Amino acid sequence: MDRYENAIIRCHEVTKFYPVGDGVFALQNVHLVVYPGEFVLLEGPSGSGKTTLLNILGGIDRPSHGEVIMKGRKFSRMSEDDLALLRRKDLGFVFQFFNLIPELTAWENIAFPLRIAGVPPSEIHERVGSLLSRLHLEGRANHYPIELSGGEQQRVAIGRALAPKPSLILADEPTGNLDSKTAREVMELFRDFNQRDGQTFIVASHASEFEQYATRVVKLRDGRIVE
Repeated sequence: MDRYENAIIRCHEVTKFYPVGDGVFALQNVHLVVYPGEFVLLEGPSGSGKTTLLNILGGIDRPSHGEVIMKGRKFSRMSEDDLALLRRKDLGFVFQFFNLIPELTAWENIAFPLRIAGVPPSEIHERVGSLLSRLHLEGRANHYPIELSGGEQQRVAIGRALAPKPSLILADEPTGNLDSKTAREVMELFRDFNQRDGQTFIVASHASEFEQYATRVVKLRDGRIVE
């Protein structure tokens, strides 16, 4: 039996090289295996390769060398259309900059990926209502992003990522634009969804104080996993 058979995603000897000047290695021979239900904190300073690794794990970028495998499927063998479909169905993304659609309300932003996926309206209402409640946004459902605080906007972004019920949520410095209290609240939300729903998270952060929320900490330095 393949010892990685139950892994939700793994990368093997992933390297990312940018031919700028003398050349820059953003990642070097990274090997990472993540199993369902884990909450992995990818911790490292700015420039350590966290964003590059998340982009490769999310199929947004391709490695220069190595392989990413999700649920037994190799990214290198998938077309751009198949990767786009995988991102829409199996991956949720939360970014430092909330990337909400300004013309849509909080409710509509969360519902947006469900409408694209053709989810029936009754199910959309049920899912969005449940998420708004768990994210403590019931009273902000009809507000537009410009009318929301930074923490509220990030909670809407989390709801949008979770609405399609993805297998894996990737979050890149999701607390980078938030004050310390709101940042802790966001990490507590991630932990709640991880523990109660068994959803798998890989969260990149430079802040070591968030290690307490994770089931596993992976430390990245200069494009390599060091711990």
